[in-house]
Amino acid sequence: MDVTMEGIESAATLLHDVVRPTPIEDSRWLGAKVGGSVYLKCENLQRAGSFKIRGAYVRIARMSAEERQNGVVAASAGNHAQGVALAASMLDTRATVFMPDGAPIVKERATRAYGADVRFAGTTVDDALLAARAFAAETGAVLIHPFDHPDIVAGQATVGMEILQQCPDVRTILVGAGGGGLLAGVMMAVQHSRPDVRVVGVQAEGAAAYPPSLGMGAPVSLERMSTMADGIAVGCPGDVPFDIIRAHHGSVITVSEEALSQALVSLLERAKQVVEPAGAAAVAALLEDPGVYEPPVVAVLSGGNIDPLLLMRVIRHGMAAAGRYLSIRVRVPDAPGALAKLLGELASVDANVLDVVHQRTSASLPVDQVEVALHLETRGPEHRSRVIARLRHTGYPLSLPED
Repeated sequence: MDVTMEGIESAATLLHDVVRPTPIEDSRWLGAKVGGSVYLKCENLQRAGSFKIRGAYVRIARMSAEERQNGVVAASAGNHAQGVALAASMLDTRATVFMPDGAPIVKERATRAYGADVRFAGTTVDDALLAARAFAAETGAVLIHPFDHPDIVAGQATVGMEILQQCPDVRTILVGAGGGGLLAGVMMAVQHSRPDVRVVGVQAEGAAAYPPSLGMGAPVSLERMSTMADGIAVGCPGDVPFDIIRAHHGSVITVSEEALSQALVSLLERAKQVVEPAGAAAVAALLEDPGVYEPPVVAVLSGGNIDPLLLMRVIRHGMAAAGRYLSIRVRVPDAPGALAKLLGELASVDANVLDVVHQRTSASLPVDQVEVALHLETRGPEHRSRVIARLRHTGYPLSLPED
């Protein structure tokens, strides 16, 4: 069974009263970087928090009544899990979901809340998928693959149909990619009627199976993965989406962890959109190289299911990458009032002190001096440089981590 435009249009009909047509928001701050219009396709506001409900519902809805009697099983780090759990509850069938150890707690709890039986297996989505396949063979449950099935791709393709309706003059679409179901669906739906539109996949550089796979002409498995973007951490492309992406001469680029975290923080600050790292991948691509994408650009925010603890860590990482933190060591006289004077200098340039640590026991320190380690919050690289210049101008011997 192949993915066809008839199948995609049928999927759109199936989903008409099921999913929300998510909004497209004008992004002036990104547009200023690109030099033209940029819009955010907010699938983070979709039911169950991501685009995954689209493919999951279409896949289960197209099953026979006999197939549904044995239930469905899925493997996911969280977003596909929630999509399958919600779709199964709406279509009155049981769902069992295998998640890798360490999957975000917020995604696990949401999946259980939709009525699924959650089990843990392995440390990656690929490990969980092996367990799901074994469960399907043992119980007769139907495996709802996260990306490697025509119905899944057809459901995800409806995102592309919405983009064309909401932004008919679009020239570039950026889509985060893991296994490739969303990228393949959007690429097929968009380029069927608008072959002039460039659709670009974006992967985390620590979990990027598509660039080498496209280079080899066949799916290639990664030996290891390391990324905060669990939603697109997939070790091998699916056959179905890979064939579509290759046939459409699709391009897939990679972005750094720093770009992902900066994109997430920027979306919070500027767009007031809460997204997970995978959901920020398209914006990360724009931030890393804004000049290569012809506007109007649509960046798909694919998911917003982020664990609050991870959000805190990513915000800190993003602020550090954006030059919002400064760690320095400063030598001051070991005398009353010396620390107060140093803090006064920092206050004069509006640096916010987060931590202060004294060190008196270093053999390299003169007996009449103390080293003060400071962790500061700044407003960005320019302000950071001004703080350093102020301290040096006033004669403080200081060292930076990169010194």
